[in-house]
Amino acid sequence: MSDVIESLPSSLVLRRLPVVAIVGRPNAGKSTLFNRLLRQQKAVVDNTPGVTRDRNFSEAQWDGNPFILVDTGGIEFRETDNISAQVQAQTLLAITEADFVIFLFDGREGLNPADADAVDLLRRNNKPTFFVVNKIDGDRQEASAADFLVLGLDPLFTISSAHGRGIGDLMEAVTAAFPSSEEPAQDASGADTESIPPGPLRIAIVGRPNVGKSSLLNRLVGDERSIVDATPGTTRDAVDSLIEWNGKPIVLVDTAGARRRARVHERIEHASVLIALRALERAEVGLLVIDAVEGMTDQDVRLARYAWDRGRGLILVVNKWDVVPPERKNQARYVEELRHFFPITTSLPVVFLSALTGARINKLLPMVEQVAQAHARQIPTAQLNRSFQEWTTRTPPPSYHGRQPRIFYVTQVGIKPPCLAIFTSAPEGIPPAYNRYLENQLREQFDLAGTPIKLSFRSRRKEDAATGREPEGRKQKAKSKGQKSKIETKKSKGRGQK
Repeated sequence: MSDVIESLPSSLVLRRLPVVAIVGRPNAGKSTLFNRLLRQQKAVVDNTPGVTRDRNFSEAQWDGNPFILVDTGGIEFRETDNISAQVQAQTLLAITEADFVIFLFDGREGLNPADADAVDLLRRNNKPTFFVVNKIDGDRQEASAADFLVLGLDPLFTISSAHGRGIGDLMEAVTAAFPSSEEPAQDASGADTESIPPGPLRIAIVGRPNVGKSSLLNRLVGDERSIVDATPGTTRDAVDSLIEWNGKPIVLVDTAGARRRARVHERIEHASVLIALRALERAEVGLLVIDAVEGMTDQDVRLARYAWDRGRGLILVVNKWDVVPPERKNQARYVEELRHFFPITTSLPVVFLSALTGARINKLLPMVEQVAQAHARQIPTAQLNRSFQEWTTRTPPPSYHGRQPRIFYVTQVGIKPPCLAIFTSAPEGIPPAYNRYLENQLREQFDLAGTPIKLSFRSRRKEDAATGREPEGRKQKAKSKGQKSKIETKKSKGRGQK
């Protein structure tokens, strides 16, 4: 079985991706570099300092190395009137939360006294940091980069994020520092983060600000563990609370609200989204809390998609159900509308409750237990193959290059979430729609609501090499051939004796 797992694509063996944060003083070109690495215009770019108000993140890849890239707002390392000591602490937290830091200097502006403070700060933080002079558009500008050598930086990269100059050398150095596929990634404390830590079930409570996450935590814990305030963004960091339910320990993680960039006005919230994402990665199940009155938003969808893509179980918690107008208080219709407008919710259990009054709160933890069990479910191989034979006979895969792909053998190769290897005559001929069909059948047959299902389609030849096991059809043919050969041998012997 371990050979099969080693042969699976990396998308199925879930590891925590390295986090690379781009930081620097205002207008140093951070968002331009962010867009350049993503090869798309995702971050707003403007000459006005401070355009980036909140953390912008996306999964990126360089030379086959995936990572999470984070764009940040401009950092003033010397305190001014509009930056408090608390914001400075949040800046340090944001840097600490990342695995690697790319710090940009402004090559056109030249060396600034605040740059020396930035270098000292990052050196004390002991975080792998790549110092880069940006806006070096050609050889003529290289001389201006020499001014930064007085800071004692070696190596010092020179790039032009606007024109792509020097980006390759920088990113080769960054990705070379990533943990290899054999060694587990580590967090800032040195703890192994390759997989979810053993022990109590970890539940991450995530959602936009002011939807009632802290109120939900307090209701579950039974005391005022988190500060509850009507002002969005009260929770700045992740808070762990250990509870016991049905004799089982559960760790609840309340996180800072993930807010749309246009709604953010305080720089203290720059670290909020990244903290929520890291909490999801350290959890087995996420509770995505939405406001029943406001409904689901695109930001909620992004959070759900992130949790789903990273293989986390997920429950949609519709909070503040007690204040929904009577004419809208129809749960079936509410769920139907969610499924229609936000297809990602189709596979998610939905719990309606009021964290403030405690109404229907008793429905939540039993649902958490169900999803956690589905997330860790191991399905017997014989049962899987019988089910797949039934499903593919009833609805065969569409033809590919004039021939219909055949599915020979299915086996489960991982849990949390369930990962299946499917050996077929044409892996590349299985379209996404048929993949979804099989996922839906699995979810219904084996009660896998609330958990992602990872399917890897492999060729028969690779299957033989990886497991040494022949598909059932081939085994049967070989067995029949062997029996036929024995019969013919007996007949030959009989004729010889005569």
